[in-house]
Amino acid sequence: MKPPAIVILGESSIPVARQIQVALPEAVVYGLADRSQSATVTYDNFGETVRELFQAGTPIIGICAAGILIRTIAPLLTNKWQEPPVLAIAEDGSAVVPLLGGLQGVNDLARQIAAGLQVAPAITTTGEIRFRTPLLSPPFGYRLINPDDAKTFIADLLAGATVKLIGEAPWLENSQLPITEAGKLTIQIVPKSQSERTSTSGKECLVYEVDIDWIEPTQGKLAIVGTGPGSAVWMSPEVKEILESATDWVGYKTYLDLAEPLRKPHTTRHESDNRVELDRARFALDLAAKNRTVAIVSSGDPGIYAMAAAVFEVLEREAKPEWQKIEIQVCPGISAMQAAAAQVGAPLGHDFCAISLSDILKPWDVIAQRITAAAQADFAIAFYNPVSKQRTWQLEKAKAILLEWRSPETPIVLACNIGRPGQTVTVKPLEQLAIEDADMRTVILIGSSKTRMIQQRQGKQWVYTPRHY
Repeated sequence: MKPPAIVILGESSIPVARQIQVALPEAVVYGLADRSQSATVTYDNFGETVRELFQAGTPIIGICAAGILIRTIAPLLTNKWQEPPVLAIAEDGSAVVPLLGGLQGVNDLARQIAAGLQVAPAITTTGEIRFRTPLLSPPFGYRLINPDDAKTFIADLLAGATVKLIGEAPWLENSQLPITEAGKLTIQIVPKSQSERTSTSGKECLVYEVDIDWIEPTQGKLAIVGTGPGSAVWMSPEVKEILESATDWVGYKTYLDLAEPLRKPHTTRHESDNRVELDRARFALDLAAKNRTVAIVSSGDPGIYAMAAAVFEVLEREAKPEWQKIEIQVCPGISAMQAAAAQVGAPLGHDFCAISLSDILKPWDVIAQRITAAAQADFAIAFYNPVSKQRTWQLEKAKAILLEWRSPETPIVLACNIGRPGQTVTVKPLEQLAIEDADMRTVILIGSSKTRMIQQRQGKQWVYTPRHY
């Protein structure tokens, strides 16, 4: 596919165009001259430019009304098998509408763009929605031999007919097609060298030829790794080996920077913002589906308030057929609460729990309820994400709840930048906890009623929770 053209009518569309370019780095912005100072390419006539792009087979992403694109391209619509993808995007990025090019992957393109804009694509292709596979536009390496029979075939499928699969095609086997040995309809997969001798094609049998030379024999891999809090000495040998052998690293810039000394020349970094976990997971899965060896990099442990859950959430929610073949593994790391505890002794030596104070993904009422339950049950508690620049009041509320059940003298541990430059570890009583003590890089350990402090040589202070109760 050629690099897409993002066509805009004015400078106000640049922010959305840039967001699309994050999802599609190869895309080029075309802007109306004198109205789009930031566009890469300028044009004088919208209609002529769009028609030229269309006739050249260039995917078109118009940040404009769908009607403008439809009326502009309508005189050129003669062969749906050759039409490039055409999409209309709302100026505020609130809608992604695939218009043409269903046989050239327009829906996949719409999904990529929508993911970058954090909206749902307006996909209306009934067969693809129901069966989770594009029968008319098979993946790379496959070709539908008898496309003229596909309309009736798909209509019969939508009417309830079952289908028998002859041959191997993971993208079909992992779809939601009603595949059965006794299917009324048939889908046959044949090697390219045999396709000319195939005589079974017809309205009840779609035949796909497969070019074995273009089908990668390797399997995509996705490892979700935890590098630990920051210090390289806390990173497991397994994680180091995976990072050194991966073709791609995906992660938040800060975490990738921590692992940068291990990156080999063949490894490509893919950075993203800290709040786009689902987009990051989707991007990594798509990379692995292309038979890449991908590492999603988390600090701490990837299964604790990190990327492992995000990957499985996307895997379940979107369930792309091409993701089913990916070999996925989760590689543990030392968590922030473990590293913090180790600095002062064993404050988590008995029953404990972890609670995130961030209310981005759950309401404060739920957080408060959990703090109350944990305090009442006398658990030691690890607070993650205690405060941020925009969110400061929760820590004060949490302290008030704790003081209903804990002594003001309860030992707490404030550990910031554990394993990184600027590491600080402070032990103080609960009553002295203040908002200024913490930020998003801080984990706070709250002792139980049994947690004790002891002094060792030269004033060394240890905090531990006894094993007995």
